[in-house]
Amino acid sequence: MHKCGRLLLLLACLISAPSWGQNIPTIKSKDSKSELTIVPLPAIAYNPTSGLLFGLAPSASWYMGEKSNTRISSALGSLIYTTKNQWILTAKSNVFLDGDSWNLLGDWRFFITSQPTYGLGTGPQSGKPIGTGIEYEDGLFSKPISDAQMMEFNFFRFHETLLKRIQDSYFYTGLGYHFDNHNRIEDNLLDVGANPPLYTSHYSYNSVKGISTENYSLSGFSVNALYDSRDNAINPYSGRYAFANIRANYEWLGSAKNSSLLWLEYRDYFSLNKNRPRHMIAVWTYGWFVTSGDVPYMNLPALGWDQFGRSGRAYTQGRFRGEDIVYAEVEYRVPLQRDKERFGAVAFVNTTSASNRLGNIDLFDYLDVGYGVGFRFMISEASRSNLNIDFAFGEYGATGFYFGINEVF
Repeated sequence: MHKCGRLLLLLACLISAPSWGQNIPTIKSKDSKSELTIVPLPAIAYNPTSGLLFGLAPSASWYMGEKSNTRISSALGSLIYTTKNQWILTAKSNVFLDGDSWNLLGDWRFFITSQPTYGLGTGPQSGKPIGTGIEYEDGLFSKPISDAQMMEFNFFRFHETLLKRIQDSYFYTGLGYHFDNHNRIEDNLLDVGANPPLYTSHYSYNSVKGISTENYSLSGFSVNALYDSRDNAINPYSGRYAFANIRANYEWLGSAKNSSLLWLEYRDYFSLNKNRPRHMIAVWTYGWFVTSGDVPYMNLPALGWDQFGRSGRAYTQGRFRGEDIVYAEVEYRVPLQRDKERFGAVAFVNTTSASNRLGNIDLFDYLDVGYGVGFRFMISEASRSNLNIDFAFGEYGATGFYFGINEVF
């Protein structure tokens, strides 16, 4: 399934098309301090995995304190139903309290969905064990799988992180709690009774690790460190962002196995014209690693499973998965008007590398690339919120067309 954070909000396009020179309708509070703005966008989309999608994808931005010393807070949500009987509910937030004293990060999701998986590691399917068949007994191999392995499942996520600012600096530290559950898993290609049997990546990996193939959870606490000097978290023109998260998962908290995961992330913004700060090069990279223990297959580091589901334009969510994953993206951003900020454009390229420790695929053995161009329409100059249209292309025939809100990073 394509990233729910990048639904093709076609109906929103129709709403805005007749009056490009005006703001899209918003709901604004009368409190000058909060300046709450809600954009109640309907959502209509189509992709081959989900069929027709329709529902709501609202966004909100506001201030929790005086604008002079408090950065803008934002939230994105979705309530989506598809013609393939999928439900997608999300609520993702980045909140700065008065004076930037605290930063609260939230990621809540509930899916009744289906999604293809392609085994572990980057590179061609023929280079993965599942692509040539798995040796289940001496000299006996399962049927090879050369393409997507469709899975159906329910998914629930509750992630909350609280970060305290260190004096008047750009540094924050704090703790988080993270819970992920996959249940009612149906591995559609799995057929252990066939001759030869057909073992999927999900079944093979979880079986080797001694983890259920039908229902499992990951539950744990995290220690976090953040540096954030961006002038605007929705659409930065300057500053840097660095985030480190070490998460420990415990069986006594409900995890399938004891394990730990490390997340490292960095973003930077380089101005190309001091008179037009929107003219810039933006850089984003992250690494996500299993540092100890065993993590269930669908909880392994995977492309597109960052907080806002923004990474990997051109590819479906989870297209690349592994015990280790490294992602990098560069985007060129430029205004399209001489002295106004309403219209803009971007060009981007990204690359992903993932490992498969059981299949002898190391990190950086393969780099899979995506690239594309996009159009930006600023719906609020005060918050710098943009509507985005992106066209992306990748390896193995991957393509994507995305319509979303706020900058990708």
